[in-house]
Amino acid sequence: MTITIIIILCTLLLLAYVFDISSPLTKIPSVILLLVLGWLFHRVLDFFDIVPPDLNVLLPILGTIGLILIVLEGALEVELNQSKISVIKKSSLMAVLTLVVLALSLGYIIHARENVPFRIALLNAIPFCVISSSIAIPSVKNLPQKDKEFVIYESSLSDIFGVLLFNFVAVNHFIHAKTIGLFFVQLLLMFSISFVSVAGLSLLLSRNKHHITYSPIILMVILIYAGSKILHLPGLLFILIFGLFLGNLDELKRFKWINYFKPERLDTEVAKFKDITAEATFLIRALFFMLFGFLLQTQEIINLETLPWAVAIAFGIVITRWIALWLLKLPVLPLLFIAPRGLITILLFLAIISIESIPFVNSSLVIQTIIISVLFMMIGLVIFKPSMIGK
Repeated sequence: MTITIIIILCTLLLLAYVFDISSPLTKIPSVILLLVLGWLFHRVLDFFDIVPPDLNVLLPILGTIGLILIVLEGALEVELNQSKISVIKKSSLMAVLTLVVLALSLGYIIHARENVPFRIALLNAIPFCVISSSIAIPSVKNLPQKDKEFVIYESSLSDIFGVLLFNFVAVNHFIHAKTIGLFFVQLLLMFSISFVSVAGLSLLLSRNKHHITYSPIILMVILIYAGSKILHLPGLLFILIFGLFLGNLDELKRFKWINYFKPERLDTEVAKFKDITAEATFLIRALFFMLFGFLLQTQEIINLETLPWAVAIAFGIVITRWIALWLLKLPVLPLLFIAPRGLITILLFLAIISIESIPFVNSSLVIQTIIISVLFMMIGLVIFKPSMIGK
């Protein structure tokens, strides 16, 4: 039985790898194929009357680890220098503008429709307002460099701002000047913790002579994030600062204090660390989406009651995005299409406690919105090829 499970797991992950490398050619986002693969595997077990164990408990665990690794991987790829200031400013404005406008609009609609407090409505709305960097970034490999950079910045920042906003609304039952002030105090505290942690982890990375180096660092990153969550601090801020520090060592070499971290050795170790992080992110992301597809029920996917609302939410995402692109004087194509929902949406949805969940915002609405947004991106990238966009 153990050998059978190992064979099945290895086969599924190898198929996930095939999906990942073929995605730029087929234009089919790997997340769609992973969800289908997980769903089909469950149907095969049903056909042979095999009852699988309850795997629901694994979903939030894989999702949380996936979130940490995805944000870390994105932060390691972000370059901070003079030439990037313009794209960083515009991508930040784009991420914040679309997140806030969508969250407030959808929150008000849920508030009016379900007759629930606006805070609860907003909490249930936020998961639909966050771009999935785990889907967006791998899907733009064939786009021009400037568009690719914008997507990396925007989707990574959307993840971070979205989780920060969600945590703020979830923790504070009443939003007023005092809670906002407390939130900024928490940010400052997290900044302080982050700088100390980043310094310690960077020293470990540059000075550790043991043959096992990267696993302890990744484990400590996860541990610091988990500890910050217990203290209700924005842990993703630490992940972002750590990734940005390691990914921009060349920009920091003009400061004398950086020599304490042995930047030449650290450069070599960071290059290896990026590779390890990318490998780990692929495995966790693949397992998460396959497991989510495995746990999906057919009636959740074809639920006709939620489908019109899923289409309406997807349409709202597109309209809001088009207006934001126009206001910021950014090229509408192909950026209009690249706003998929995915892992962060699922993870935030699962994080809503039962007494604050709304029957209207259910797994059917979530999965349908994700699928529609991903299919819209896929169709857009197929129709508007890079050569056509440049004309």
